[in-house]
Amino acid sequence: MEEQPVNNPKRLRQRLKKPYRLVILKEDSLEEVGAYTLTPLSLYVLLSSLFVGLATIVVMLIVFTPLKRWIPGYGDASMDPELISLRSKIDDMTRQLELQKRYTDNIRHILTGEVRTEQTEEKQGFIQDSLSEVKRIEEDQMLRNNYQLGEGLRKQSTAPASAPAPQIPLERLHFTPPLKGEISAGFMPDKEHNGVDILAPKNTPIKAAMDGYVILSDWTLETGNTIGILHNSQVTTFYKHNSSLLKKQGSFVRAGEAIAIIGNTGTLSSGPHLHFELWYQENQ
Repeated sequence: MEEQPVNNPKRLRQRLKKPYRLVILKEDSLEEVGAYTLTPLSLYVLLSSLFVGLATIVVMLIVFTPLKRWIPGYGDASMDPELISLRSKIDDMTRQLELQKRYTDNIRHILTGEVRTEQTEEKQGFIQDSLSEVKRIEEDQMLRNNYQLGEGLRKQSTAPASAPAPQIPLERLHFTPPLKGEISAGFMPDKEHNGVDILAPKNTPIKAAMDGYVILSDWTLETGNTIGILHNSQVTTFYKHNSSLLKKQGSFVRAGEAIAIIGNTGTLSSGPHLHFELWYQENQ
């Protein structure tokens, strides 16, 4: 009789289905505890199922839980949802900061009466670059400031003897309100209160009442940051207790142009307000 080869599929299948009996005995008394009938095929299927189930559980834990963070080299850290969210928030905050900076710069330009365009910025940058290496002499700068201030005051307060400037009555002059708000204290010369106090919200700009030249832009102990403007027809206005001054002495300002910011400076101030004074023909 011819023997079948070992690798015969039929013979291999018979071996896999051949039953075996697994008996579990106690070591001391050899008492039978249990007996199980197994085949190599069923044992192989059982072990394979256990391996596949365990592998599936491990994969699910890695994919659907934060366990993957503890596995070196697994995934890309830049794709972490938390990192993506934080990066998005940082980008939004950066854009908001840039927009806020532009808004603040625009408000400052509006308050100072400075109109900026791309052409003026390029021209100003070119001029600053070309003059950056030129050292200005201090005596020359003082002479220029005194000359400009003297010229402005001379043009506003006097005229040539051959053609004297006509004096416009006070009631015919047009004034721009320096501030819109509630009047907390009126003109009381008997109490040495030579002006009116106007209340307004914080950071409100104060405007020039008329065209004129700034003759005073300084800080004093009693009135804080104070600015004074000399106008036509021997009219002078003062704006006191400001938080900051936007114009320097000798500058020419237009009616309605922002010259200061409302504040609470000086020993005579007890809250944010503007103390406004108007003097007419005070030299006579």
